[in-house]
Amino acid sequence: MSIANDIRLVLAPPHPAGRPFIAGGAIALVLGLFLGDWLSWLGGLFALFCLYFFRDPERFAPSRPGLMIAPADGRVLAVGPGAPPAELGLGTEQRCKVSIFLSVLDVHVNRIPADGTITRIAYRHGAFVSAALDKASEDNERNAIAMRLSDGREIAVVQIAGLIARRILCDVREGDAVKAGDRFGIIRFGSRTDLYLPAGVQPLVSVGQTMIGGETVIADLRA
Repeated sequence: MSIANDIRLVLAPPHPAGRPFIAGGAIALVLGLFLGDWLSWLGGLFALFCLYFFRDPERFAPSRPGLMIAPADGRVLAVGPGAPPAELGLGTEQRCKVSIFLSVLDVHVNRIPADGTITRIAYRHGAFVSAALDKASEDNERNAIAMRLSDGREIAVVQIAGLIARRILCDVREGDAVKAGDRFGIIRFGSRTDLYLPAGVQPLVSVGQTMIGGETVIADLRA
């Protein structure tokens, strides 16, 4: 069963954001048939890499109310106190922040961590240091999203560009009602996603743990 799941993951349809890159590789492959084998190989390998990188598998969020789930695939880099980005206007109070690092081998589609409403979206230009570094949360290009949960509490999700990433895509808008597990964007080619839990809520994950976006439980709001 695990082998079948792995095959389905690798062969998942690509996210629409990857189609221009896949098409570019395919065009280079065809041109290489006339201009030289090296271009065909390069185009074919690039198209296959993009098919893998932009894969967008189906995910199934836990059905029990009150659970917060991972907004991204990847490895937990840090769990500790932090204040949400100032541009979201959520105050300076420290709350628990869970940072997830996405390597180029991880699924890069971001997912909504809990049911609620998008209250604010703020994009900020920045640097492109390695997303694995702590300072990436502060220095790198980012797109910050504030959400109000059904019980009135607020959370923040931040898409952060990495060393190679140069494009953050966000598909939700302020005022949108969203459900846990919904897709809300993608970051191209290596990145980081930070999740700021409601004040007083403790995480159920630890540093080094592998996340499955849209499925892994990060916190229980009712605990």
